[in-house]
Amino acid sequence: MKCPICNKEFDDAKYKPFCCKRCADIDLGNWFSEKYTIAAENLNEKDLEELNKALLSSEK
Repeated sequence: MKCPICNKEFDDAKYKPFCCKRCADIDLGNWFSEKYTIAAENLNEKDLEELNKALLSSEK
């Protein structure tokens, strides 16, 4: 398996999918500093109302 941060091959699963704590911390820092993003979609009022109704009906 290769570490997604440093591309080093490793077998130890302790910090999987990273090779070590350092690479795991680098990845966490990337999330905290917003270097990674997830695309979002703007919803209009009608879509929000439908989602809210679906959520409320699933809670029953």
